[in-house]
Amino acid sequence: MTVDRISADTGTAILLKLTTRPEPYEPSVRERLALDAKEIIGRYPEPRSALLPLLHLVQSEEGCVTATGIEFCADQLGLTGAEVTAVATFYSMYRRTPTGDYHVGVCTNTLCAVMGGDAILAELERHLGIGHGDTTEDGAITLEHVECNAACDFAPVVMVNWEFFDNQTPESARALVDSLRAGQQVTPTRGAPLCTFKQTARILAGFPDERPGVLDGAAGKATLAGLEVAREHGMTAPSVTDSAAPQQNSEAAQ
Repeated sequence: MTVDRISADTGTAILLKLTTRPEPYEPSVRERLALDAKEIIGRYPEPRSALLPLLHLVQSEEGCVTATGIEFCADQLGLTGAEVTAVATFYSMYRRTPTGDYHVGVCTNTLCAVMGGDAILAELERHLGIGHGDTTEDGAITLEHVECNAACDFAPVVMVNWEFFDNQTPESARALVDSLRAGQQVTPTRGAPLCTFKQTARILAGFPDERPGVLDGAAGKATLAGLEVAREHGMTAPSVTDSAAPQQNSEAAQ
């Protein structure tokens, strides 16, 4: 590595360009990832469309998106590192720092906060001895407050590796992280038992999720409440013909 510097002794400006490159993957790791990348890229008509799953792929290797992972994605897709970095830093699911086996996200957006999300986050920070974005010393839990997870009807919600744990309380959330740290099998409100953050990243890259029960969990009662009310009152959505009629009449008037 070289550094930009001016020599005060001679008064001569010495310009040395900073030329750092990330450490490449070990050959065996790169070969394995390249085969996976080829499979992913083959699913798309345009290679650069595969960037999002490729970022999940490299995250499954290291637990976050590193400079090495960014360079790998850029090489596979014919992009610049800046183009890959712009995407990796835009989406919050791509971590830029090492992540524990279980990423615990507490929703603190309006409804969850009102229903107790802030209290849950405060309790977990106290109980785990870490703050937002930090990881426990044993590498088990990374804790964050997260944006809305589109499960407001089950607020307050905690997500572990993007799986839902509905209607949480400070006490239930504390018991949840204790079970995770103890190595116990934990099953979310709907879906299959949890796998690690790296395993989840590989699934998000588009590889098969073979956990039993992965498709379990239909919409719950709270989600369907509006539909049930509509049925009770004989309410139906307007047909396509009905909704198009005003526009047609307006056009005729012109």
